[in-house]
Amino acid sequence: MSPDIFRELQKRLDLYSVGFPATPSGIEIRVLKKLFSEEDAAIFLSMTHLLEAPEAVAGKLGLPVPETREKLADMARRGLLFSKVKGDTTCYGATPFVHGVFEYQVNRMDEEFAELMEEYEAEAFNHSLAQNASSVNRVVPVQKSLEVKHRAASYDDAVEILRSKDKIVVAECICRKAQNVRDKGCGKELEACFMFGSMGDYYLEHGLGREASIDEAITILEKARKQGLVTQPATSRNPAGMCNCCGDCCEFLKAVNSHPKPAQIVGSNHYAVLDRSLCKGCKVCIDRCQTNALIMDADKLAVLNPDRCIGCGLCVTTCPSGALCLVPKPKKEQYKLPSDSMAQMTSLAIKRMAFNPILLIGNIQIQARIIVRMARRLVSNLF
Repeated sequence: MSPDIFRELQKRLDLYSVGFPATPSGIEIRVLKKLFSEEDAAIFLSMTHLLEAPEAVAGKLGLPVPETREKLADMARRGLLFSKVKGDTTCYGATPFVHGVFEYQVNRMDEEFAELMEEYEAEAFNHSLAQNASSVNRVVPVQKSLEVKHRAASYDDAVEILRSKDKIVVAECICRKAQNVRDKGCGKELEACFMFGSMGDYYLEHGLGREASIDEAITILEKARKQGLVTQPATSRNPAGMCNCCGDCCEFLKAVNSHPKPAQIVGSNHYAVLDRSLCKGCKVCIDRCQTNALIMDADKLAVLNPDRCIGCGLCVTTCPSGALCLVPKPKKEQYKLPSDSMAQMTSLAIKRMAFNPILLIGNIQIQARIIVRMARRLVSNLF
């Protein structure tokens, strides 16, 4: 087996979703060795996002079908492959690192893995997340922060997203779980991530989450917002998942916070406005803001930095003096949602090629077709 198989695996994962970049220290290889054996890596590299039956994979690996079926099922149980039941057959496919392998470790998170990810995120992964922020997650405002005349469209309303789903699966937040095992947790709601469609089925099949009623899901959502969590569905009108994130633990928000102007890289159609004449200096908004957009000045009054505001509305709902309100961005600045997850993943793939020169080596048109095809295969797995 190739001694560089883990580097091959890293390069393959770097083609998917937000990527899995290499680092000078090689910390990403240590992350992979924590999760994959050499045999796991070889099996993963033999597959694509296109779902395949064990019989097809066995032919490529040169292994008996029963042995292949057992190996694929084991990797799916450990969160290293995506699986989906089609009729009487369970099919398998490669999955990105995020959303995918990383999140699927929620039941296996331990201190060693959390430490490895903390180091990797600081060195490279959070930069990759920040580069692709607007193509991954979007921010939906707190419902009560919008005046009736400025109501968001139904797809910008988290409750409406929940109501539109036939099945809701709730799972623990992998980011807060990682901080908890290191005794650095924020103490906020742990069971706060929603999965839908085939992603939800995968979570149920492998014991990563549980089914919730619409009423329970709304209750979880309301509790999350009271705790100051930012609701972030995937960037499409029909998202496969929706998270409730905090600036202390969430890697996405930490990556966004590392940018000098988060407002420019997050998909949001609103922003907060502060009337300092009404501010009483209570500091409630300071604690609520997850992107450090609000600070107190020498006059002990709040100051809002619009370049850091992502329009979540959390500050608006708890301002006792009514000094804050949420307003829509000008029409020309409105973020246009992809029509579906296929369009979202295609847009992300094209955007990543612009940021990553490695993906542009050789014939640009050929590379573009390859990356876009991978994005489409991923979406075909989820729906």
